Amino acid sequence: MNDIETERLQEHLATIVRPRPSGSPELESLRGYVSEQLTRFGWAVRRQEFETVSEIGDRLTGIQLIATLPSSASHAGSWLSVAAHLDSRPETPGADDNATGVAGLLEIARCWPAWRPEGGAEVELVVTDLEEHGMLGGAEHARLWRSRSERLVGMIALEMIGYCDQRPNTQALPKQLVGKYPTTGNFIAVIGNQNSTALIESFGNGLKEIPRLPVETLQVPDNGNWLQAVRLSDHSPFWDAGFSAVMITDTSFLRNPHYHRGSDTIETLDLVFLRQVTAGCLRAMRLAVQPTKTEACAAEC
Repeated sequence: MNDIETERLQEHLATIVRPRPSGSPELESLRGYVSEQLTRFGWAVRRQEFETVSEIGDRLTGIQLIATLPSSASHAGSWLSVAAHLDSRPETPGADDNATGVAGLLEIARCWPAWRPEGGAEVELVVTDLEEHGMLGGAEHARLWRSRSERLVGMIALEMIGYCDQRPNTQALPKQLVGKYPTTGNFIAVIGNQNSTALIESFGNGLKEIPRLPVETLQVPDNGNWLQAVRLSDHSPFWDAGFSAVMITDTSFLRNPHYHRGSDTIETLDLVFLRQVTAGCLRAMRLAVQPTKTEACAAEC
């Protein structure tokens, strides 16, 4: 099977890492790059344009890329959605936020056709927009899923997956979690809500298959409304819409001092950690798309 390659991740990062705010020519250019890569890896890519309003009342236009394998049955009964936002804040090159997520998504796209199991859910890959304006791209995609008749197994948000610090006391924690999680910033976190038990288990187990990759999981009640730090990516609109969803993250500003700064550059990333996380997600996807025992029995019957 094809596996994740550090050199390919680095090549994607070298192209993507630059300021690319929503609506900018830089972001549109990078959509072209991402679409070209996905097509090269065998995926059919659809552009979806949408209009929305920000929390402060600005009318905005977003453009998202939705990729599926042509071999996916048009009548597939269930899907796993894996997403990463491409937009950045204007003041930052956005290496960890979120070029790492998009680079990971592209490596998953390259490897998945050889990794996908027989049967089970199909996979869509989504490159979202307007995340930095309040997860508006995630909200739009959740709205689309609410209108579909197929079953959504779950949504995965790859949100900042390339910053690691092996030194003690480099991981901050919300006061509610102090004493429950490590204070060394070298783990990857899998965060889901009350509806995401199976998805948390699949991704926790898949990531733990990677040697020397510390993994921590967190399941929050009430869609994370008591802990706003866990809602800051495109998975949270899926929680609010009643879907199962998880965020895979290096914990963002709780660890990375370059968050939303001009210093969020490739040089600050740990590419070994990024490769490990991406490889773990690939394994976790195989677990997540497997049919349940009930579905397998029904198919055999």
